[in-house]
Amino acid sequence: MRRLVLFLCLGVLTAACGGGAAPDPAAPKVLRFAVIPKALDIPVFNYARIGAERKAKEIGNIEILWRAPESADQLRQKEVLESFISQRVDGIAISCTNGDFLAPVIDKAIAAGIPVITWDADAPTSQRMAYFGVDDFKAGQRLASEALTALGNKGKVALMTSLGSYNLQRRLDGVNDILKQQPGITIVETFDVKEDIVRAGEVIATATNRYPDLDAWISVGGWPIMTRNALQPVDTARTLVFSFDTIPPAPELLKAGKVHTLVGQKYFGWGSEAVRLLSEIKAGRMPPEKIIDSGVDVVNRGNVDAYLTEWNKLERGQ
Repeated sequence: MRRLVLFLCLGVLTAACGGGAAPDPAAPKVLRFAVIPKALDIPVFNYARIGAERKAKEIGNIEILWRAPESADQLRQKEVLESFISQRVDGIAISCTNGDFLAPVIDKAIAAGIPVITWDADAPTSQRMAYFGVDDFKAGQRLASEALTALGNKGKVALMTSLGSYNLQRRLDGVNDILKQQPGITIVETFDVKEDIVRAGEVIATATNRYPDLDAWISVGGWPIMTRNALQPVDTARTLVFSFDTIPPAPELLKAGKVHTLVGQKYFGWGSEAVRLLSEIKAGRMPPEKIIDSGVDVVNRGNVDAYLTEWNKLERGQ
């Protein structure tokens, strides 16, 4: 009887401690994919997260680990990347603040058997397995060409960028490639806003006073259009604004006449394609191409309403 009582007590204790049914060894493994934007305070990346989480849910058995520095900081991003390598995640997708700086760490992940792809901002000197995003040089050329058409190939132009990022440098190179072929164009200054939206507003205010006869702003990133007040000092009857990125509130600023032309990227695709590519790689199917050009969207007063209709569908997941 004592043995029976002891046996029953042990059974109760085992059940209380979680000794229920063992995990099904036949159940598919949940893959942990780390998705790392440049920074958490840059609004464009919120849509990449939506795209990643939607695709993970669609495929199934994928967990998205979304982490980055609060603001753009290549050292902090390197620490985040190294942390995920230490955790031995199943895959990493990263938008690189500085691709050359991160290349050795990306190679470390590859050597550890963790597939890495880049999105939005590449690390071409690394061993990353694929890149998804715009052809930045061509996109910069397109942005500059739109500006030249509106300006009639003449005028004083200020440029805005963030130095140190490979993708932004390539866009800037594309802009300069087009503008410097035009003798009627003068580039008064190229401003570095350090991936900081607040700093962009300060730069615009300062430069508006410094160059009262400025004909155009050309920004290779969306800093001027990510808030409603950054362009407030600009007299758009005198100075035209051409900017990358089409996320809200940019289309409304365009409709209000504060912006002339926007060049947009595939924001939701940054996340969804990253997850799809990592899933394919884990299944043993390598990407057919290492560089996947997403293309761009050019938005102006003539097509902004149609663009907003499509954008709203994407936000609703349609």
